[in-house]
Amino acid sequence: METIQSYLNQHDPEVAAVLDAESIRQKSTLSLIPSENYTSMAVRLALASSFTNKYAEGYPYFWENGERSMQKNGRYYRGQANTNDIERLAIERALKLFTPNPQAYHANVQPLSGSPANLAVLHAFLKPGDTFLGLSLDYGGHLTHGHRVNITGASYRAVSYRLNADYELDYDEIRELARLHSPKLIICGATAYPLQIDFQRLGEIAREAGALLVADIAHICGLCVTGHHPHPFPHADLVTTTTHKMLRGPRAGLILCKKELGPAIDQAVFPGLQGGPHMNTVAAMAIAFREAMSEDYKMYAGQIVRNAKTLAEVLQAEGFSLMGGRTENHLLLLDIVHSDNGLAAKDGHWLSIRWERAGLIANKNAVPGDKKPWYPSGMRLGTPAVTTLGMKEVEMRQVGDWIVRATRGADNDAELERIRVEIASMMERFAPRQFV
Repeated sequence: METIQSYLNQHDPEVAAVLDAESIRQKSTLSLIPSENYTSMAVRLALASSFTNKYAEGYPYFWENGERSMQKNGRYYRGQANTNDIERLAIERALKLFTPNPQAYHANVQPLSGSPANLAVLHAFLKPGDTFLGLSLDYGGHLTHGHRVNITGASYRAVSYRLNADYELDYDEIRELARLHSPKLIICGATAYPLQIDFQRLGEIAREAGALLVADIAHICGLCVTGHHPHPFPHADLVTTTTHKMLRGPRAGLILCKKELGPAIDQAVFPGLQGGPHMNTVAAMAIAFREAMSEDYKMYAGQIVRNAKTLAEVLQAEGFSLMGGRTENHLLLLDIVHSDNGLAAKDGHWLSIRWERAGLIANKNAVPGDKKPWYPSGMRLGTPAVTTLGMKEVEMRQVGDWIVRATRGADNDAELERIRVEIASMMERFAPRQFV
């Protein structure tokens, strides 16, 4: 990487300076945003590969009688021998990693990210005005699960379900809404839900309603494929995910589905929503899928959960209020307005700014009942990135102490600076070259 930086310094010093500053920031601060992670050097090299130069509209196969014919080239441009090979390899690895029987499922590796993947699923199986169910954004859902400001809420009739008083999925409400509204599709999954999801129960609800079940596992995919969270298949008909969160791959999306749904998905992605795929990204996805099939990755996923639980215990003991009262995955959602013992803050927006001054990078997040999403009552924390760096329970206790100090001393610039220096010192021991 020194050679690359040296070249950039000469070629475009302005851009090189910003890139260098970002690298320094990542090496000296603590990333606690649950949707962020560090890619391996192999993934980064693939992203910078010559595949960046190649247009590859279409697919490296044709659908014939419900089967993919991999011997036929479905591209619109010539010069596709290598793009076909890399996309077929990415598909093969995705199916092996994510599905119980690769022969019975299909994978589309072309979505540019998670939101386009979700939109492609809706575009494939719904007509404008059709009804689907999704978790309310105010209760931990995602914009693409039907929020009114998103195209998914504007184009379709989105009915939102919520969490119960214990911040748990209300499966009885979901069943009742499905009976009442007869949706064609139910989306499950979340961006700020610290508990496990019962995909089997949701599958039963979807079948009763005659609806397709779509599991958006962008946040928990690494736990699902390593046995640390229930797997959506075979209960879900389709699965969407990103590859850049817990999977530590490039910024991209992935759709997996029962094979009979594959032609509709492919048509929705291209030509329905996108043009040519980013083949350098597809190459990087293939690498990330292989990395996630390793024993090291399985150990990593388990450590993510242990780290999150340790951090939750420390913060609760000090007086922080945790939505759901615990974590069962990689994520914690703090209600910082209603925390005790000197840990209450006026809102998550203000606290996130103060934490950043201390080197703690997290994000504000709405909790149920919030009226101002820009000034919410919550803070969302996650452990995938710090676990990638090799941190374990001992370090999580230290991180918890920093969070407590940065919250109680949020008005004290000198205290925040002391914490920032301490974090930078620890990061010198936890920033492996292959990841940062």
